[in-house]
Amino acid sequence: MRKAEKKDIEDLCVLMDEMSHTAISREDMLNRMMLVEESQIDSLYVCEEDGEILGLLGFRLRENLEEMSRFGEISAIVVYPGNKRNGVGRFMMDYAEKLAREYNCKGMWLVSGFAREQEAHKFYERLGYKVTGYRFIKLFN
Repeated sequence: MRKAEKKDIEDLCVLMDEMSHTAISREDMLNRMMLVEESQIDSLYVCEEDGEILGLLGFRLRENLEEMSRFGEISAIVVYPGNKRNGVGRFMMDYAEKLAREYNCKGMWLVSGFAREQEAHKFYERLGYKVTGYRFIKLFN
């Protein structure tokens, strides 16, 4: 695992499209990378083997004001389709948990959409993650 760099832009665009099912331009991806670079709580990593990018991991630190604790958040995780079921996702999840421990986090959390029950949700549950609620959003036009 290593921090994502501008040279990774093509792969990052493809991976973000794979995750969100929405095409992302190079310019939009560069803007997102700049946002992460300026953030004190966000990091963006690529999983790379022999010069080939296999997946993308977004990691964020979250302060929990309810109980004065800190959690690690997986803000994005996606594996190239050809590399699924080869341990890449598990490797990235383990890496995120390692980062969280280094930052003295109490635990990890992530948000996953309803359309992912058959694949992603079962994967998270096998790793010990539990459903604890729903996310509510309101969009402003």
